[in-house]
Amino acid sequence: MTKNQQNLSYLKPIKDSLGRPLKDLRISVMDRCNFRCTYCMPEEKYHSKFKFLPSKQRLPFEHILRIAKNFVSLGVDKIRITGGEPLLRVNLADLIGDLSRVDGIRDIALTTNGVLLAKYASELKAAGLNRVTVSLDSIDPNEFKTMTGGRGSLDRVLAGIEEAQVARLNNIKVNAVIKRGSNDQKILELVEHFRSTPIVLRFIEYMDVGNINHWKKSETVPSREIVKLVGAKWPLEGVEPNYEGEVASRYRFKDGKGELGFISSVTKPFCGSCSRARLSSDGKLYNCLFASTGKDVKPWLAEGLTDHEIQQRIYSIWSERADRYSELRSLNLTEVGKQKVEMYYIGG
Repeated sequence: MTKNQQNLSYLKPIKDSLGRPLKDLRISVMDRCNFRCTYCMPEEKYHSKFKFLPSKQRLPFEHILRIAKNFVSLGVDKIRITGGEPLLRVNLADLIGDLSRVDGIRDIALTTNGVLLAKYASELKAAGLNRVTVSLDSIDPNEFKTMTGGRGSLDRVLAGIEEAQVARLNNIKVNAVIKRGSNDQKILELVEHFRSTPIVLRFIEYMDVGNINHWKKSETVPSREIVKLVGAKWPLEGVEPNYEGEVASRYRFKDGKGELGFISSVTKPFCGSCSRARLSSDGKLYNCLFASTGKDVKPWLAEGLTDHEIQQRIYSIWSERADRYSELRSLNLTEVGKQKVEMYYIGG
């Protein structure tokens, strides 16, 4: 055991081999989803007979809570709940409530497709959820139906966003992945829908998360192209980041009617400021969205490790972290087609 490992409390937040601090933990609570988005969980692979995790293999809430507490002890102060679709996890508000009582966690957020949000928004807010992000790639009913594999309802998603506002969830964001040839023709309609509202619409460059989407760079619409398109109709100006390491570039309408964000993992990688670890629904830790393998935490719990020992394991994993896939991709130094964990499994 090294001296640093013996005195982990003095290292908060711990840093990886490239000097990046560990500040964020993204927790996937569910591998299933009620949509079949073409770039994430296409119907041809995730059909009615596909074998998702049995419930007994998902990490129980008490284990998620314990792992999260140990991450907080090492410097994490932001938790994001993801999926799959996290609102499919029964009694999710109980986990949110337990996390909200952990000293050191200053922000709990949720990413959802929004179709169940109207049902749970008030309950989640009461439990301690601070923020919600809704994935919505098109405001056009036909495009929405195509991109979600014919699942869900656009009206229900929009109702969920409205109910989140009624519940007074803060900083509501809508994330739209734009894929050339699929949903790039009605971008302005999407902008117009959320313009003049408190909701921040963010455009995400279509990227090679996982392997099943058979990503081609030609299908990525660069953020600068969307900035130019939107700015030609509604003049934009850049805005300073909300905090150091914020992944989205911020713009606001010059007429004061709202804000847009752009997440440019392909054309402007931000690996250098990435402070996120990811925990899958079956209890594996991943250091990167584009990782191939994760470290199973279930044996730590089964073997009866103390909290200090768990923190040592986390410290060891993070301190050796050197992942920077997007930067290497942009320099043509990595193989785009390498085997990677699928996005539905660890969240975005």
